Amino acid sequence: MTDKKIKPNRLIHEKSPYLLQHAYNPVDWYPWCDEAFYKAEREDKPVFLSIGYSTCHWCHVMAEESFEDIEVATLMNDAFICIKVDREERPDIDDIYMKYCQLFSSICGWPLNVQLTPKRKPFFAVSYLPKRAVGGNIGMLEFIPYIKKLWEEERDDLIRDTENTIKSLAYLNQTTLGDYLTEDALKQGFRELKIIYDKEHGGIGKTMKFPQPHYLWFLLRIWKRYGDKKALSMVETTLTRMRMGGIYDHIGYGFHRYTTDREWKVPHFEKMLYDQALTAIAYIEAYQATGKDIYKNTAEEIFQYVEREMMSPEGGFYTAEDADSEGEEGKYYTWEYDELKDVLSKQELELVTEVFGIEVEGNFNDEATGKKTGRNIIYINKSLEDIAKEKKIDRAALEKEIEKIREKLFKGREKREKPFKDDKILTDWNGLMIAAFARAAKAFGNKRYAAIAEKAADFILDTMRGEKLFLCHRYRDGEAGVRATVKDYAFIIWGLLELYEVNFKYKYLENAYDINEYFLRNFWDADTAGFFINEKGGKDLIMKDKDLYDREVPSGNSVALINLIKMSRYLGTSNLEHIGQKITKVESFSIADSPLDFINMLVGVDYMIGPSYEVVVVADKKDDETEDIINRINGIFSPNKVVILKAKKTEKELVPLLKKHLEDKDIINDKPTIYCCMPYMCQEPTNNVEEVIKMLT
Repeated sequence: MTDKKIKPNRLIHEKSPYLLQHAYNPVDWYPWCDEAFYKAEREDKPVFLSIGYSTCHWCHVMAEESFEDIEVATLMNDAFICIKVDREERPDIDDIYMKYCQLFSSICGWPLNVQLTPKRKPFFAVSYLPKRAVGGNIGMLEFIPYIKKLWEEERDDLIRDTENTIKSLAYLNQTTLGDYLTEDALKQGFRELKIIYDKEHGGIGKTMKFPQPHYLWFLLRIWKRYGDKKALSMVETTLTRMRMGGIYDHIGYGFHRYTTDREWKVPHFEKMLYDQALTAIAYIEAYQATGKDIYKNTAEEIFQYVEREMMSPEGGFYTAEDADSEGEEGKYYTWEYDELKDVLSKQELELVTEVFGIEVEGNFNDEATGKKTGRNIIYINKSLEDIAKEKKIDRAALEKEIEKIREKLFKGREKREKPFKDDKILTDWNGLMIAAFARAAKAFGNKRYAAIAEKAADFILDTMRGEKLFLCHRYRDGEAGVRATVKDYAFIIWGLLELYEVNFKYKYLENAYDINEYFLRNFWDADTAGFFINEKGGKDLIMKDKDLYDREVPSGNSVALINLIKMSRYLGTSNLEHIGQKITKVESFSIADSPLDFINMLVGVDYMIGPSYEVVVVADKKDDETEDIINRINGIFSPNKVVILKAKKTEKELVPLLKKHLEDKDIINDKPTIYCCMPYMCQEPTNNVEEVIKMLT
């Protein structure tokens, strides 16, 4: 642990929990600021840029081994001007230097340590390094003198190389317009996804596994479009295996970030807000597509975890929970056999051992050494259905017994030291969570979820906007700060649009429209189309870049595409949709060559190609009959639609955005009336919701 007698460095004045974790390091850290680079230039030193996040296990390891170590810190302070960046607070900085690392190394991740010139240009990059060399791999004590020597003796070559590197990065960041994407891109994406799909365990790849729920969204749309049972089977297998595996917290709910194995059993235990939001949406859509309660129940359990652990008193959602507690990864979530004996009866322990794969010597091996730790990861080793058949008991009774055991284990676990919680509130990830709660409110007819989404949206709108409508990215400790990036705008607009379709409060649609107008003015590339990561006037980065690749979360541009289509449908105009369609032309050649890197863009292409629908419900007021109609429509899997309510007694709420689009739609037969339209074409209005559902499905 860091000695708190050490005078704090400049990070003590920051709001980021990650930066504050390093405020008492003996390393003379700066936050990302002009002052640090000015000093590097004055003292003729390179910059050591270290990027990580507060719940990153290997960031903790490197901090403990090196950044808290006087010997290493002394070398760093002598050789470098040192800068710490929270990748969650400044994703734009992380994006540029991670791309640089990926140009030259196959091992890129966090912590990301990049060596820069005083002009912010990178000339070297590494990920985690131990303090001392291990097994032929260099350590910090060797690495620092090596870089110092390079800077002093081979600087001209380094600077020349950095210029070539910047040209390479700039070339990679160039975007050219191709043709609009067609249905062929969807088919190619599905073909490639089937190749890398793990038929045995679900998910993508044969080694470590990430949830990657936007792959599942795409597969559900392939199933919807073509009736392809293989696509639906891929979704169901993946969601079922994830729910059974150790990646899911069976005691307190919610998903861990990823697993180190292909069977979903051995997780890295950090929990990220975005994983909860995106994965919940996948389970919601699977429930709508299949009607299977397991998917609904899993989504509701995720929300139970988020409500309990990740909601701020103001209504926003916190960022993440750590993998480590008491200095050990996964200690909070895993169990020694004797700990289980202390909590459970003999009969309960026998059942848990059978269901959850418990071993007396532990089932959890240390990642570095491969040796058993004596602790057990909780995962479903055997289905309750099989156990019920073997024991010849009622499955419902068995489920009640398992739930009673879960509650005991949860209460026992609550007595432990909890993992660190990163309590900053990020606009983009909150947008995802608002969208998820709103989706659940629509799919399940759950008004409480709608209220949670509304409170979070109000917090963002009230707290995270500047005077000229620009958004802030981060809120913590009473302060909103850091200018928002493309994902903040795209994701919060998404959340507001989803929320509008839950409560039909005009202010959410109006705010989405206003924020989108600012977004278009300040982020849109008028030369080649697409949204930049930063506002056009941003000056503290070495280049302008666009967020196009769908990685752990969808790209800002892919979500913006869908937003623009939806807003066009609300307004009854094609202007915004035409802008959105241009996004699909950006890097369309790359998308055709590597569609899986743009999987959520293909979700948007599916919407763009159609069929898609505008459903307008016209009624005197939003009464029980009207709500039942809306719930029926929202309950089905028909993702490419918008739903609008025109309540005659509150028609004043339709101005100014919706009035023109809806003024010709009226009640027929004195009953709630449904208008179901495809772009530029409407069906006859009807009072029969079954007719509409038949059309949408």
